[in-house]
Amino acid sequence: MTILNAYFNWSSGKDSTMALYYALRDPSINVKTLLTSANEAHQRVSMHGVHVSLLEKQAESLGLPLKTVWLPETVTMEQYENIMSNAVAELKALDCTHAIFGDIYLEDLRASREAQLATVNVKALFPLWKKDTRALMQTLFELGIKAVVVAVDGSKLSQDFVGRELDQDFLDSLPDDVDPCGENGEFHTFVYDGPDFKHPVAFTKGDVVTKKYAGNNNPDHPGYYFQELIPA
Repeated sequence: MTILNAYFNWSSGKDSTMALYYALRDPSINVKTLLTSANEAHQRVSMHGVHVSLLEKQAESLGLPLKTVWLPETVTMEQYENIMSNAVAELKALDCTHAIFGDIYLEDLRASREAQLATVNVKALFPLWKKDTRALMQTLFELGIKAVVVAVDGSKLSQDFVGRELDQDFLDSLPDDVDPCGENGEFHTFVYDGPDFKHPVAFTKGDVVTKKYAGNNNPDHPGYYFQELIPA
């Protein structure tokens, strides 16, 4: 059997955790490290708002190395692609020939990832691809993966959705036009325990913060709600 050495694109959330669960149980895949990108000025994961210290605690509990790629406060798509290409080139030098993602059904995003990786001759793997998102959530519950909702798109969900435990009650309360996995960016999560964690990641909840982004062309957009998590 050919063993594929891979790095895992880690977001800290449920889709990453589910994809990692499947990757770790695939005998043809050797996950060598987690890779994440974060805002250097704020030390946080973009769109999740989670502090990198919590990602480090996740990686430690998972027993995997973590490589963090630091992004400037403002970054163009071209700059982002150059920064990530350099990081991938470093990982390829460590014999990582494949990259693993937690994407489920966004065709454009998959095509973009594959095209970018092709420039450095790395292939992409998608363990969750085309899986039913409601069924995925049921599997997540059955596996005992524990997560808290840390970010919500205010145009899709009200503020009272952020900070909640990701459980059946949360899933049942989602509006019909919101994907059960938030695959369209409706919400993001932080996973603090699961079958591959040696121990839970401890944290306390801080304030809920509302942020608006200059790049959003809709002046009526209410913004994004973030639940601050404080390492315990």
